[in-house]
Amino acid sequence: MVEREPEPQSGEDRLIARYFRPLATDPGAFGLLDDAATITPPPGTDVVLKTDAIVGGVHFFPDDPPDMIAKKALRVNLSDLAANGASPVGFLLSLALPKTVGGDWLAAFARGLGEDAKAYGCPLLGGDTDRTPGPVTISIAAFGILPCGSMVRRSGARPGDRVVVTGTIGDAALGLLVRRDPDAAGRWRLDPGQRDHLIARYLLPQPRNAIAEALRQHASAAMDVSDGLVGDLGKLCAASGAAADIEVARVPLSEAAGRALAGEPSLMETALTGGDDYEVVATVPALAIGALVAEAKAAGVSLTEIGIIREDRATANFLDHVGKALLFKKPSFSHF
Repeated sequence: MVEREPEPQSGEDRLIARYFRPLATDPGAFGLLDDAATITPPPGTDVVLKTDAIVGGVHFFPDDPPDMIAKKALRVNLSDLAANGASPVGFLLSLALPKTVGGDWLAAFARGLGEDAKAYGCPLLGGDTDRTPGPVTISIAAFGILPCGSMVRRSGARPGDRVVVTGTIGDAALGLLVRRDPDAAGRWRLDPGQRDHLIARYLLPQPRNAIAEALRQHASAAMDVSDGLVGDLGKLCAASGAAADIEVARVPLSEAAGRALAGEPSLMETALTGGDDYEVVATVPALAIGALVAEAKAAGVSLTEIGIIREDRATANFLDHVGKALLFKKPSFSHF
């Protein structure tokens, strides 16, 4: 009997084995040796599905560190799971690479992805790799679980609910301006630490998964703020068939953003509509807000009450210090 020589591995197989198989720690990933994976959710749970892509030159700069690009790709998906009240359990990765991307870039990318997969308890389950003549394109589909029927949706806001938001708003949009125009930091009189803070918030989102369970317990509606607070809260109001009155003076700003706005007040529109915050905006019944704030604080997440839901035409009104509704040139970021 003639012994058959094993078939040589393709370049794609070698790439997957070297950089991504170590990230596939879940048994359902089968070591990335199959073209599919399995998830076995615990009894009494729903699986929450989410996918987002990021594209070089659109969502990140070509010279951004590869490990940070990888983390951003995963975290923008984790942010949605957090707003839904879900705990992450795994993700699929589709990666389209130009020929200019080499082993050093891939090694750093895989290292960053692996660090976040471990930190957030969200292992790689599978995916695909391709060549592209265009920029690096990364698409992730993330999966989470939660008790059956308990997903926090956009459509649950009711009159009398308070509107709250995590963290601070506008940092990433201002950080993008600084990346595009380094002189902006000088015009706004930012010190180096403030400038770096804004840039870091654009480079690397901070998804609020630590309060996913608290949101599930107390929020009537929620969504992550990825396209700007004005536009995203407007989407929540439309889904809920209710209106929101937001006091702009109560919207939480970082020290760096506050300094920038003090030097150039017109930047408030950028902060409210620019996007890339990856915070959570939620509505909470008045009797539950104390518990949610306390649980968020215990988890290390700041939470600020910024307005109220009322029964009216489904819209989000952002009110200045005298109660006048502000008008925005472009209320929400959109690719189209």
